[in-house]
Amino acid sequence: MPGRKTYPPTWAGRLQRLLRNRLTDRADVRRVLPPDALARLGERVAASERRHTGQIRICIEAGLPWSYIRRDAPARQRAVTQFGKLRVWDTEDNNGVLIYLLLAEHAIEIVADRGIDVHADPQQWREMARRMGRAFGEHRFEDGLTLALEEVSALLVEHFPAREDAPPRGNELPDSPIVI
Repeated sequence: MPGRKTYPPTWAGRLQRLLRNRLTDRADVRRVLPPDALARLGERVAASERRHTGQIRICIEAGLPWSYIRRDAPARQRAVTQFGKLRVWDTEDNNGVLIYLLLAEHAIEIVADRGIDVHADPQQWREMARRMGRAFGEHRFEDGLTLALEEVSALLVEHFPAREDAPPRGNELPDSPIVI
C-alpha cells in the first residue's frame, strides 16, 4: 500500500515502530476522521446493509498495543483479532467483513468471513486495500473508507443480495465505525 510504514527488523526499526504506535492516539484519529465523518460512514454502512444480507464493520485503531509491538506482530494479526472481538465472524450467513485501518502504520486490512471470502480472490481484497491506501496517501481518509465500503458492498450485493420476499433481518452488528 502506498504510504504504508515498514520497519526494518533492527533495534532502530523496532524503536521507530514503537514510538510511532505509542505517539499516535485518538486525537490523531479525530483529526483525520472527525465525528461527522464517522457518522457519515455509519450511515453508509447502514445503507449498504439494506442491499444485502452481509454485515460490515469499520475499525480504526490509532496504534498497536504494546503486546503486538513487543512480539513484532503485523497489523494483519491485529485485524484478525479485532475481527473476532467485534464478532464479525458471528453472522448468520458467515458473510461479515471487517475494514481495518491502523493509523500509526498506515496499514489497511480487509478481513472477510468464509461465506464471502470464497467469492473473492485474495488479490481482489489486496486491490481494494491498495485503492483505499491511495486515497489515504492523499489525506482523503473518509473517501478511502467509503471506496472500500462501496467495493465490499458490491461483492455482498452480488453474492448475498437482500431479497424482497424474505422476512426482514435484524442488524447483527453495529453500523457505526469503532475507534480503538
